[in-house]
Amino acid sequence: MTAEGLAGLEAEIERLETHERRLIAEEIKTARGHGDLKENAEYHAAKEAQGHLETRILALRHQVSHATVVEVRAGDVVEFGSVVTVVEESTGKQTTYSLVSSMDADASEGRLSVESPVARALRGKRVGQTATVTIPSGERRLRVLAVS
Repeated sequence: MTAEGLAGLEAEIERLETHERRLIAEEIKTARGHGDLKENAEYHAAKEAQGHLETRILALRHQVSHATVVEVRAGDVVEFGSVVTVVEESTGKQTTYSLVSSMDADASEGRLSVESPVARALRGKRVGQTATVTIPSGERRLRVLAVS
């Protein structure tokens, strides 16, 4: 993963362990004040939310402890960490992608998993070269315009 991705995970852990834990503790305290806990739906919902929060924190801590940070090198070949601008040959539409780990991927923000079909087709290409991506309706041809 990138150093930026790791920092994002660590920031999320910090937010969950401080702000979110405090909010859930307040919800539990408020719900306890409503009487009998056996039939107190608010209390049970807050305890369930607490369980989900703690599970998420554990999962994030596991990811951080097993993360390998890869140094992103600027170069002229598309690889993990590259920011690549391509033009789709059939439509002329230009798009910029960042090739990131699967944990950092968010296609709506242009961050593609390095294991995605588009990223796999682009890896190893240089400016001016064309990558062919097989899709259900045929093929997409993406010409590399810039790599950073």
